Amino acid sequence: MASAVALADRFDAEGRVFRAAPSNVDAEQALLGAILVNNDAFYRISDFLLAEHFHEELHRRVFEVASSLIKAGKVANPITLKTFLGDADLGGITLPQYLARLAAEATTIINAEDYGRTIYDLAIRRSLITIGEDVVNVAYDAPVESSPRDQIEAAERRLYELAETGRYDGGFQDFSRALTTAIDMAAAAYQRDGKLSGISTGLSDLDRMMGGLQSSDLVILAGRPGMGKTALATNIAFNIAKAYRGEKQPDGSTKTANGGIVGFFSLEMSAEQLATRIIAEQSGVPSYKIRRGDMREDDFYKITDAAREMQAMPFYIDQTGGISIAQLAARARRLKRQRGLDLLVVDYIQLLSGAARKGDSRVQEVTEITTGLKALAKDLNVPIVALSQLSRQVEARDDKRPQLSDLRESGSIEQDADVVMFVFREEYYIKNKEPRAGTEEHLKWQTEMELVHGKAEVIIGKQRHGPTGTVALAFQADVTRFSNLAQEDRLPEPY
Repeated sequence: MASAVALADRFDAEGRVFRAAPSNVDAEQALLGAILVNNDAFYRISDFLLAEHFHEELHRRVFEVASSLIKAGKVANPITLKTFLGDADLGGITLPQYLARLAAEATTIINAEDYGRTIYDLAIRRSLITIGEDVVNVAYDAPVESSPRDQIEAAERRLYELAETGRYDGGFQDFSRALTTAIDMAAAAYQRDGKLSGISTGLSDLDRMMGGLQSSDLVILAGRPGMGKTALATNIAFNIAKAYRGEKQPDGSTKTANGGIVGFFSLEMSAEQLATRIIAEQSGVPSYKIRRGDMREDDFYKITDAAREMQAMPFYIDQTGGISIAQLAARARRLKRQRGLDLLVVDYIQLLSGAARKGDSRVQEVTEITTGLKALAKDLNVPIVALSQLSRQVEARDDKRPQLSDLRESGSIEQDADVVMFVFREEYYIKNKEPRAGTEEHLKWQTEMELVHGKAEVIIGKQRHGPTGTVALAFQADVTRFSNLAQEDRLPEPY
C-alpha cells in the first residue's frame, strides 16, 4: 500500500546511496484510515499532532481537511473529503480510491494514539536534522554581522523551542492524579525548612506572607538607589544556596530536598564586588574594611572562615554586562542543564536589552524583557527574582513609600509579575535631613532616628497567590545584611 504514495528513493541519479529523512508512511496511513473509519480517533491525537508533522504532502492535506471537518461538527470520511481534495492521479490510482483503501484497510482505533506519537517523534527528528543542517550551513557561510555567539544562541533557542512545543503529555488528567501531585507537594513542604510550599528566603516574616518563593513565579524586587534592593536579593540568594540539600534518586540524578541551586546575573556589580558583599554579611566585617585591608587579625580569620564555608555552596554568578534577554535565557537554560537550577536572580531589569528593532521605544523593549523573564520562569519551572529601578517621582512625595505606579516602564512589569515587592528604609531619608546640632530640631530628629534606625520595610504591592502588606525587617547597613526583626511580642519575658 505504501507504493500508492510517492516515497523518497534511497539512490541518486548516479546510483549512490543517500540517507532519506526518517518517516513511517505505514503509520501515517494507518492513523488516517482509523480517523476516516471512526472520527473519535482524531480526539486521541488532536492535542499534540498537527498537519505539518506528517511526512507526505498528501497525508498533510488529508489530515488538515479531516480535522477541519471534525472540528466543525461534520463527518470526515472518504466521501466528504473528496469534495475538498479533488480527483488527482496518484500513479495508477485516483485520490478517492486511495482514501477508500485507507478506510478499508484500517482495523481499529485502539492504536491511533501510538501511531500519532510515532508520527510526531519522527517529525521532531526531521526538525532536528533541519536545525543541524542550518547550523552547519550558517557556520560555513555566515554574514559579517553575525557573530559565532549569535549563531550558538539562535541554535540553542530553536532547540529549546523544539523541546518545549507540541508535547503529548498534556490534556485532561484524572483528579486522583492531581490529588497525588498535591499530596507530594505538601509532603515536600513538610520536609522543607519553614514548612513552606515554596523555597524559603531565610526571612521568616517574609516567608509567612509569601509562602516562600514559588516555582515559575516572576518576583519583581524594586526600590530607589540606596534602599538595599541588591543587598536583599543577595541575602535571599545566599540563604537559599546555604540551605541547599540534595537527595540522590534511584536513576542516579539529584533532587533538591531543601534550599536550592542559585544562578545570579550581576549586570551592575562584578563577581568580586558581589562576593565581598556576601563575605561582609556572613563574617560581620564591614565591606569597606575588607576592600581597604583595614582589619584586625580576628577579622581576617572571620573572613577566611566565612569564605571556606561558602566555597561548597551551589551559587553561580554571571557578571557579563549589557546582555540581551535572549542571551540570559540561553545561559540560564545551560546552567539548569549542566548544574541544576532552583532560583534565578537578575540584577537588574533596566540593564538588560531586548531584540534591537528600529523604531521600538524603551517601554516596548522592557515589555519584551519582562514577558521573556516570565516565560523563562515557566519554562525552567523556577522562581525568578528580578530587580527593578523606581522612577524619581517617589522623591517628590512627602510619604516616600513606593507604589506600583512608581515602577519605571511600569505597565509591563506590573502586568507580567506574579509578585511585586518594594524595599523601603525611612532611615535613609531622615538621616539626610539632619539639622544643626544643639537645636531643638536636632533633638526631635534624634528621636525620629531612634525609631527607624536599623529597620527596613518590604512592601508587597502585588501577589497573585496571597495577601499584600508590609513586612518589617532589620537592616545592618555596614555589612548590608537583612534579617528578621525582633518584635516586642516575641521577646522573652523579663526577669
